[in-house]
Amino acid sequence: MTLHTTRRALLAASIVAISASTAWLTGVAAIAQSPQPRSLPVFEVDATWPKVPPQSKLGHASSFAIDAQDNVWLLHRPRTLKPDQAAMAAKPVMVFNSAGDFLKSWGGEGPGYDWPQREHGIHIDYKGFVWIGGNNCPTSGIAGLKPVADDALLKFTEDGKLMMQIGKSNQSKGDADTTNLHRAADAQVHRPTNEIFVADGYGNHRVIVFDAETGAFKRMWGAFGKPPAGVDNCAIIGPKAFPDADGLPNFNVAHAIRVSNDGMVYVADRENRRVQLFTLDGKYVKQLIHTATPFARNLAFSADPEQQFLYVGAQKDIVIVDRKTLEVIGAINPPGILGAGHHIATDSKGNLYIAQTARGMQKLVFKGMSPAASR
Repeated sequence: MTLHTTRRALLAASIVAISASTAWLTGVAAIAQSPQPRSLPVFEVDATWPKVPPQSKLGHASSFAIDAQDNVWLLHRPRTLKPDQAAMAAKPVMVFNSAGDFLKSWGGEGPGYDWPQREHGIHIDYKGFVWIGGNNCPTSGIAGLKPVADDALLKFTEDGKLMMQIGKSNQSKGDADTTNLHRAADAQVHRPTNEIFVADGYGNHRVIVFDAETGAFKRMWGAFGKPPAGVDNCAIIGPKAFPDADGLPNFNVAHAIRVSNDGMVYVADRENRRVQLFTLDGKYVKQLIHTATPFARNLAFSADPEQQFLYVGAQKDIVIVDRKTLEVIGAINPPGILGAGHHIATDSKGNLYIAQTARGMQKLVFKGMSPAASR
C-alpha cells in the first residue's frame, strides 16, 4: 500500500460521529443528539497538492481564499523563512489552480500602503478583489519584523494593484476606534449588502463592518452583541477557568468570521473556545462552546447552496456542525494536522484547504456524502 493510499484510507476512516456524551453546549443547554440518521461529508487527502515552483520557498502558511474560478489563494509569511532560504522567498500571495499548479504571485511592502508585518488573513470577494490583513504586535519581538501594529486592512485587484486601505499601521486607538483596525484576523464581504465584516480580534475584541466600496464605517459589536471591550495584550492569554456555561463576557481572539448566504454571521472566538452566531446587525442569537479542549480555531462552510455544514477547527480535528442548529454531528481527522490548522477554506466543489502555519498546508478532496448511519 502506498503512502498516498494509506493516507486516503486513514482519512476515510476518520470521518466520525460525535457521541451524545460529548460536552458541547449551545448557550447553557446541552445539545440534544438527533435520533435521525445523518450523512456526513467524506474527504481524501491530496498528497500532491500544491506544486510549489522549485525556485520558491514558502514561509508559514497562514490563510487560504478561493476565487470564482476555484483558484486557491495562499497567504504565507516569507519573513518566517530561515536566513539561508530568505533569498528564495516567494511573494506572500501565491495563487494555484485546484489541481495545484502554480499560477502567479505578488505582494509585499510597497509605496502607498501599509503591508502587514505579519500576514494573517486573506479573502477574495464576489467582485474578485483581494483583502489582506495582519496581526503583528509592536512588542512581540519577532525577529525581522518592524515594531509596529498591523492596524490596516488592504484591498487589491487580482493582480496586486491597491484599491483601498482601511486604517493605518500603528494608529489604533482601541475598541471604540472606527477608523483603524487593530491586528485583524479575518474578513469576509457579504454580497447582498456589499459590506465587509472583519474579525478584529488580536488587539481589539470585536466584529467591525465597513462599506466594501468606500471603506466607510457601518457598525460594530462585541461578544453577545454587546459593545466591544477587553484588554489589549500582545501575548495570547487563554482563560484559566470558565466561570459559567456562557463563558467570558468579551471576545478573546476573534479569529475567524463567516457570513452565510442567508445572512447570519459566525465568529470563532478562539481563546474562549466558542462559536457565536449573530444577525447581520449584530444581534446575538446563540453559541456553541466547548471549554474542555481548544476549539473554534477557524471556520468554513460546506459548498452546497444551503451551506448545511459549518466546519470548525478544534484541538486535533475539524468538527462538523449543523450550521443552523449548531449541533455537532461529526468530525474530520486528517493525518498530520496540528490543532486542525490555522485558517481553512472550501471551494465550490466542497474541497477543504487547511493552512497550518509552520506545518504547511493540506487539500482534502470532497468525495461525497457517507451513507446515513445512526449515531
